Amino acid sequence: MQLLGSYLFCCGLTPAVFCFQPSCFGYPLSIAFIVVNEFCERFSYYGMRAVLVLYFKYFLRWDDNFSTAIYHTFVALCYLTPILGALIADSWLGKFKTIVSLSIVYTIGQAVMAVSSINDMTDHNRDGNPDNIAVHIALSMTGLILIALGTGGIKPCISAFGGDQFEDHQEKQRSRFFSIFYLSINAGSLISTVITPILRAQECGIHSKQQCYPLAFGVPAALMAVSLVVFIAGSGMYKKVQPQGNIMVRVFKCIGFAIKNRFRHRSKEYPKREHWLDWASEKYDKRLIAQTKMVLKVLFLYIPLPMFWALFDQQGSRWTLQATTMDGDFGAIQIQPDQMQTVNPILIIIMVPVVDAVIYPLIQKCKINFTPLRKITVGMFLAGLAFVAAALLQVQIDKTLPVFPASGQAQVKIINLGSSNAEVTFLPDLQNVTVLPMESCSQDVTQLRYIEDIQPNTVHMAWQIPQYFILTCAEVVFSVTGLEFSYSQAPSNMKSVLQAGWLLTVAVGNIIVLIVAGASKLSEQWAEYVLFAALLFAVCIIFAVMAYFYTYTDPNEVEAQLDEEEKKKQIKQDPDSYGKESEAVSRM
Repeated sequence: MQLLGSYLFCCGLTPAVFCFQPSCFGYPLSIAFIVVNEFCERFSYYGMRAVLVLYFKYFLRWDDNFSTAIYHTFVALCYLTPILGALIADSWLGKFKTIVSLSIVYTIGQAVMAVSSINDMTDHNRDGNPDNIAVHIALSMTGLILIALGTGGIKPCISAFGGDQFEDHQEKQRSRFFSIFYLSINAGSLISTVITPILRAQECGIHSKQQCYPLAFGVPAALMAVSLVVFIAGSGMYKKVQPQGNIMVRVFKCIGFAIKNRFRHRSKEYPKREHWLDWASEKYDKRLIAQTKMVLKVLFLYIPLPMFWALFDQQGSRWTLQATTMDGDFGAIQIQPDQMQTVNPILIIIMVPVVDAVIYPLIQKCKINFTPLRKITVGMFLAGLAFVAAALLQVQIDKTLPVFPASGQAQVKIINLGSSNAEVTFLPDLQNVTVLPMESCSQDVTQLRYIEDIQPNTVHMAWQIPQYFILTCAEVVFSVTGLEFSYSQAPSNMKSVLQAGWLLTVAVGNIIVLIVAGASKLSEQWAEYVLFAALLFAVCIIFAVMAYFYTYTDPNEVEAQLDEEEKKKQIKQDPDSYGKESEAVSRM
């Protein structure tokens, strides 16, 4: 689960359509519908995602590498589509219509995923295996694309839409709303990650009993439908802000014009300018250019960050697959491999207040200047350590696993139940084998003997908790600090641009998993963990160097200077009108 992930995207002061807004204890009643909507949506998304990689492996029969690749492709798409959702909401439909429209797409996608996992749909010979796996794959990919469009599209709008329900004087209530909103995200993800693996482990089917993926996907689909109904039910109470254009579009146009104008005037006869963005001054005002400079300065620091997400999001793929080779017997309960992901949100709830109330104050008392960029660096380092721990655990697991045939090999096991030796001939060039009869078999007496050809998993799942703990500590230090730092260094009207950049780092991180896992060709899983840890350590050093040379700025101070310059310019252009305005203000 990702902290504070991508929920303050569409913002700005725009005209609004006011509806009757009943209140309760000083809060607009409409926010209750929004909070319930978010809980159901997060339950739907994280519940489906918790069992996704096992669905790929055991139902669609894909190998570990291909299952991991498709999983991270889906997650990357979920973090690319928010940019599209923000553009649609701010430039065309508005937040309310965007949420409703894309929630319908989202619900259809979840329903298609549930249908795609029905084994009996193509099991015509009733042998327990789908006869036409291509149909299930096509439906699954269609469902995942629709889900990515839906969850990504509404992600940047829903919390901002909740913030729109408050008046300017309700800052305290708005702040508490976002705390409740974030609590609903945690609650939805935690509960769903516990429940859906239990549903998956049930057996269901018409002709043959299989793991119940239709139920595991169907419950999230039902919750998404509930989420949509609840959100629409509050329609008459919402304050709906009309779309007035997206600041990201202006920023991109400003950057594009600066590059194009600089290319046109690349000869030496034109004097150089202090910054390459100053070449946009012919078309764009000084304020926009200055704000864009501040944003690009922060975005430059984002370049190394995707490597953190490349490791973090493997909780739902590689670490879940690792858990399938471990013993989940916790005495009274049997933990499913995909339920181990619940360790992260549980630790998040514990670690966030502990770090804020205990760890940071202790560091401050020790006179250590623990700046935001240093916190991010420590978070990256801890994530690398988590993967070192995962590699050490994998080495121990590999010692208990049977030796399976490699690619291009086959394994044959022959049991001789007769009374004499059996000669087995392999063609063309393999050595022949003599198979002795089993001692327990005779003509007169039949004896039964239990033979265990593959040992059960012996490494306990609890040994995964240390790596989850280290990675959660990394998330708390990295994610929260990263967002706070970004917001403190960006102009007030450029928050959405930085939010887009932050989401993009998550998407790129998942793409890195595809590239590294595909290009490395490592046969041992522990070696891949070490490779990812080494890459993050290297990127961590690069980021530390970048952070060392970074100069902190105060956007409010910069904007105040711009206001002062504009005021002086106005006085110079029209001193009489400014004098009358000042006189009127003094009289008031």
